[in-house]
Amino acid sequence: MSPAKGVTLGHFQSLLKESATFQSQRTQVKVNMPRKKQNRENKDIRSYLNKNDNPGSSSFSTAQSSQSGGASGFQPEEATGAKIRSQVKKENECDSVDEHSHHFKVKFSHTDPYEYTVSCNQPCTVLEAIKSTEKYKKTNMPSDENLVIQLGKGDRDVLVPTHFPCSCVGPDELLIISRKSEKVEEAQTQHDKTIFSRDKYSVFDVYTVGGLYTKQKTLFRNQTAVKQFKYVRVYAEKGMTVEEALKRDGRFIDLGNFTLSDNANPKSITDRTQKVDNLNGKQFKICLPRNKNTNEKKQQENSPCASNTSQQRRDTVAVHQRGRSVQAALKDSDNTEEIYEMLRQQFPHLKEKMESRFPNDSYQETLNLRKEEFGKIQQSFSEVHRVRKLLTLGESVCKVVVHDVSQGTGFVLFDNFVLTNAHLFKNCVEGGRLMEDINVSVLFNYEDPEPHTKYFYFQVAHIHTFIHYSEGDLDYAILELKREGQKPSETTQTKKIKIPPGLLKNFAQMPKNGEACIIGHPNGEVKKIDPTCIIEKEKREQAVGDHLKMYKDDFIVHIINKLKDQGIDDIMLGGKRAEKVGTYNTFMYHGSSGSPVFDARCGVFGLHTAGFVCDSAKDSVIEFAQPLLPIFKHFVGKLKESGDVNVLERVEKEAKSNQDLKNILEAADVDGCSDSDEPIDTD
Repeated sequence: MSPAKGVTLGHFQSLLKESATFQSQRTQVKVNMPRKKQNRENKDIRSYLNKNDNPGSSSFSTAQSSQSGGASGFQPEEATGAKIRSQVKKENECDSVDEHSHHFKVKFSHTDPYEYTVSCNQPCTVLEAIKSTEKYKKTNMPSDENLVIQLGKGDRDVLVPTHFPCSCVGPDELLIISRKSEKVEEAQTQHDKTIFSRDKYSVFDVYTVGGLYTKQKTLFRNQTAVKQFKYVRVYAEKGMTVEEALKRDGRFIDLGNFTLSDNANPKSITDRTQKVDNLNGKQFKICLPRNKNTNEKKQQENSPCASNTSQQRRDTVAVHQRGRSVQAALKDSDNTEEIYEMLRQQFPHLKEKMESRFPNDSYQETLNLRKEEFGKIQQSFSEVHRVRKLLTLGESVCKVVVHDVSQGTGFVLFDNFVLTNAHLFKNCVEGGRLMEDINVSVLFNYEDPEPHTKYFYFQVAHIHTFIHYSEGDLDYAILELKREGQKPSETTQTKKIKIPPGLLKNFAQMPKNGEACIIGHPNGEVKKIDPTCIIEKEKREQAVGDHLKMYKDDFIVHIINKLKDQGIDDIMLGGKRAEKVGTYNTFMYHGSSGSPVFDARCGVFGLHTAGFVCDSAKDSVIEFAQPLLPIFKHFVGKLKESGDVNVLERVEKEAKSNQDLKNILEAADVDGCSDSDEPIDTD
C-alpha cells in the first residue's frame, strides 16, 4: 500500500469533518482488512486516502497504540505538513512481501575481487539488505555511522547513505562498502527507515563542492570522507521540502538559509522550502547567502588579534591589483590563504579539483584506489602470451647514447633505422642533421647489470639520419645505424650481429583510455618494463592532484607555479596539446625518452617523450607520449620532399601489412607532401 501524493492539511480536515464518528467521539474505528494484511499495524490516514477513491467516505482506520510513536490521539487542528510527514514515517506502509522482489550487487571493499548478489524480498535499506548476507556476517564491519557506501564502479563519483532505499538501486548496480574511523552520518531512528516503491521518491545528487559563498563553509559532518566523492545522492519522499530531505539525510550539517543551484542551469535556483518532487534525476550545488557571516566577520576584524590579518589581506589585494605574480607575493606576505586566493585566480580548475577530491588526509585512500586500478592493469599484462609477445617486441628497444651529451631510449623502426626523441640531440644538430663530430651509439640486449656484458651495439651513420624538433609539437629523430655491430668483448665490428626487427608494422592509433606498457632504459640503466594505464584528458588535473596531495599546503603554491612554467597547462583539458598527447604515470623518468608505449593488444601507439616534475628530477606528477601515426606521416612527407625514393620504398614495403600506415601512404601519394613542419592529425 503506498502513501498519497500531495495530500494537504485542508483535505485531511475536510475528511475528518465528514466523519461524524470521529468528530463526536475521537475514537478509532476499526475496518475489516484482507486477512493477509491483518498483521500490518500502525496505519495512518494517508493509507486510507490511497485505498479509497471516494474522498467523502467515512471508512478509515488508525491503529490503537499506547506505545511511544503510536497514532492514537491524533489532533487534526494541531497538524502541520511536517508533523504529518513525521507521523507517516513512523508507519510501515511498504508493499507486501509478495509484491517486492529486488536484487543488486555489493563489494565489501575496493580491493575485493568478487561482487556478491544481494536479494531482498521486502523493501528495506541497502544496509539492511547487505547485513542479511552471510558475507557481511563474517566481515568485521564498524558501526553503521562509520560506513561509506559507493554507488557504481567509477572513480568514486557517488556516495549514498546507509539508509538508502533498496528500491532506488538498479537491479544490476554495484555498491562498494568501506569504513572510516569517524562518523560519516548521524544515526537514523527506526521510523526513518520506512521504505516505499521507487515512484514515491525523488532522488537527486548534491555536488560535494559547494556553489556560491561556500568556500569557507563546512557542508558535511565528515568532510574528509564525503569530499572523496563528486556527488552525494539524496532521496526523499515526494512532498518533503529540500531542507527536510537534507536534515533527514544525516550527512549534512545544519546549513541554515541555503539554496540549490542546478548544475545544468546554474541560474535555476531551488529554495530550501520548496518540495523535492521536481528534483528527481537532477544535480545541484549548495549555495549560501553572500552576507551570511557579515556580523561574525566584523567581530573578528574588530578584535586586536585580527588587525594584522586584515592589514595583510588589504596589502595582498593591492599587490594583486597591481598585477604582481604569486611568486612576488610570496616574498612580501606570509598570509597563505590570501596567496591561495590569488592562485585560484590563475589556476582555478586545478585548485578546484584538488579541493574537491583531496582534502585533509584523503590522499592515502585515493592512493589505495589507484592501487586497485593498477592491480587490474597488472593482471591484464600478466597473461603469459601477452608478456611473451611484449618481451619479443622489446628486443627492438635500445639504449641511445649521445657521447658526452645525453642518453635515452629508442627502438628499431624498420631495417637499420631507429626512432627516438629529438631533444636528446640538443645543440648537436645543424639543418636537421647530426653534426659530423657527434658520436652516437645504440645498445641492444642491455638487460643484465654489470659485470654481465651480453649486450651488443651499433654506431649511428650520418647519411640518412633525420632529426626534427618543433617545440610544442613533434619531437622525434630517426637514426640510421651502420650495418656492422659489435660486442663489448670484441675489438672488431661484424655484420654477423643482426639488428632486431622493427616495430613500424605494429604501429597503432592512440587509445583514449585503457592499459598501456612502457619498455625502456630509465636513468640509462638496464631495460625495464612498466605496466600502467592511460590517464584520460578529462582526468589529468585529478591525477596531478593525486600526486600533489603528499606535499604540505604551503609548498603546493611553489610546485604549481613550477609546473605551470614547464607548460603543464598545455596538456590539460582545453590546452593546445591536450588532444595531441597521451598521458599516464610511470617510474620511467630521465633516460626513458624515446621508449615505445604499447597498448593492451601489444600495438605500439606512442613515443614516450617527457614528464612534468615537482622539485626533484625523479619526482614527476604526470608523463606523456606523442602519438606515432602523426610522426610517421610527417616523416613520409619529408622523404617525399627530399626525393629519397630508396628509403621511401623500404618504408612502403614494411607498412603494407598495416592498414593505418597504408592509409597515410595513400593520402601522401594523392595529396603530395606538405611543406609545413606542423604535425598532421591522422584521426
